[in-house]
Amino acid sequence: MKRHHLLWLTYALLGLVPSLVQAQKTTSYDLALLLEQKKLTVYNRTARLSDNKKAVMLDEKDSSEGLVWLNGVSFSSGTIEIDLKGKDILQRSFLGVAFHGINDSTYDAVYFRPFNFHAKDSVRKIHAVQYISHPVYTWSKLREERNGIYEKAVISPPDPNGWFHARIEVVGETVQVYVNDIKTASLTIKKLNDRKDGKIGLWVGAGSGGEFKNLKIIRQ
Repeated sequence: MKRHHLLWLTYALLGLVPSLVQAQKTTSYDLALLLEQKKLTVYNRTARLSDNKKAVMLDEKDSSEGLVWLNGVSFSSGTIEIDLKGKDILQRSFLGVAFHGINDSTYDAVYFRPFNFHAKDSVRKIHAVQYISHPVYTWSKLREERNGIYEKAVISPPDPNGWFHARIEVVGETVQVYVNDIKTASLTIKKLNDRKDGKIGLWVGAGSGGEFKNLKIIRQ
């Protein structure tokens, strides 16, 4: 065994080398409290408290996407966890998380279409969870040019009208999306840009609102 391997093993046995778990930093964000404290920046939507003041609700607006950025919070690599609630109304529920954001038009996002969770139509069903990279790679461009790669069905889909938990893992160029306690990723893709850091926030699509709570970021 090489000398540096022996040294590393010795340090580890002495407790001098932090484990991967110890090296990670977990931060929880009370979205409702942040809204009350005016620590959220809302773009193209109106935000209010919901779910007995435990969640943030965004209203519907037909013109374009809506965003809620967390002031002073950035994200590069790790895991984003959040609870979301949409509705089972066709083309009226698009909600998720934006990350690696530069401004209101340049960001990555992972979002869900709850109205497709239990769709009987096989085409609609595989359009349940989506990755986008604005401003270039919109959902329509990706569906037209790279169909079936950046949107998939949700494994063991939850109630489209109820709360569900999403876990988004961003490590290097890879993004994986898990729903509730399912151990298999519903979506695995490679990022479509070279941004490695940026703002993080809530995201809703055109014509859609949504509810959000229990945001947690585990940074690597």
